[in-house]
Amino acid sequence: MSKTKLFNYVTKPYAVVFVILIATLLSLVDRNLGYFFGLGITLFIIWQKKWDWSFSGIGQKLNLNTIIKSVWISVLFFFATGLIDTIIQYYLGAHNLSSLDDIRGDFGSYLGMMAMMWVFAAFGEELLFHGYYMRQFAKLFGDTNKAWLLSGVLIAIYFGISHGYQGLSGIIGVGIGSLFFAALYYKNKTNLLLLVLIHGIYDSIWITLIYLNKDSIVNEWFQQLLFL
Repeated sequence: MSKTKLFNYVTKPYAVVFVILIATLLSLVDRNLGYFFGLGITLFIIWQKKWDWSFSGIGQKLNLNTIIKSVWISVLFFFATGLIDTIIQYYLGAHNLSSLDDIRGDFGSYLGMMAMMWVFAAFGEELLFHGYYMRQFAKLFGDTNKAWLLSGVLIAIYFGISHGYQGLSGIIGVGIGSLFFAALYYKNKTNLLLLVLIHGIYDSIWITLIYLNKDSIVNEWFQQLLFL
């Protein structure tokens, strides 16, 4: 298949269904394969559009207003999800974050994790899950308010399940958080960078707490706030 034919196909709204199905099958082999397949398709489309990032919702340049907005929303999101996750973990058990144990007290691993997070989680995940998956599903369903709502719910469920390595409580917590990002993207369809910054700032806070071995103290504070 030529690049032009592939481009014409993957930019059709219905193609997102097949992209997600293939990504899901690849994830059964290795969870990273599905992610990179979907991200590769997204970047291929943007490349063929001569790097027109507005396809995915990056239609505004980064400015001071977006940065300030991202900081205060990130702080609110941190406390809101802290309360929600505490309730979820109280009944379903703690999230499995053992994959991050290597960064505890290790500055080199911490820096490496921060770099990968900003590139592949903050930017890559927002570009793929909201900039491509959610946007294309909304178009597929008719590009109405209800279509965007349905698309946001579906992508939140899919995003949560993609974090299955964190356990049931992790799936639910991530899924709920993704609903917030879906709503935020609906309100900021031309400013995906706002979501990227919030995602990155939020993850940076937790990664830093884990590196400093202070995450358990924060978790205990939320528990005491709610249950004691």
